[in-house]
Amino acid sequence: MIALEGIDGSGKSTQAGLLSEALRARGREVVATREPGGTPLGERLRDVLLTAEPGGIGALAEAHLFAAARAELVETVIRPALDDGKWVVTDRFLDSSLAYQGQARGLGVDAVLALNAAVAERCVADLALVIDTPLEVAAARRCAGPDRIEAEGDGFQQRVADGYRELARRFPERVRLVAADGDPQSTHRAVLAEVDALA
Repeated sequence: MIALEGIDGSGKSTQAGLLSEALRARGREVVATREPGGTPLGERLRDVLLTAEPGGIGALAEAHLFAAARAELVETVIRPALDDGKWVVTDRFLDSSLAYQGQARGLGVDAVLALNAAVAERCVADLALVIDTPLEVAAARRCAGPDRIEAEGDGFQQRVADGYRELARRFPERVRLVAADGDPQSTHRAVLAEVDALA
């Protein structure tokens, strides 16, 4: 299981798609998914989380909603795929909550990890690749009509980026930073190099 992580506008969704295609070209069975989402419940929670008014959801409630979507995704999609010997590529997973709600929202990484303990006991990404994009580049990529979290601004995104760097220091065996200051193809090559080192 490989998770693509990063701040909003980092290019992680593009990299998740490129990685899925590359693995399929190598003959792997790949299940591609995203967080929040990937299930009917997850998509409904995604809509709630991303379309609410800024400040309309408290930090703890936000963390619980993400955890609920994740639990459903693990139970109905990810765990069955892994049990069948398939590869899973997910656009965000647990480390997003640790960086966004744990670090940037100030709940604490350990508290958010504890909230997700039941999920983490059943499923943790073998590799979480953080697409480490300069803040100004990511800001220019974000859509014209930002969702609730994108609308938090650059200060919030910087705290998220700092959170991901802390996770890479704390969990170096599974969380890696991938420099993304070049074009998407050069970033893709760096992602593949990390995946090949895992396999």
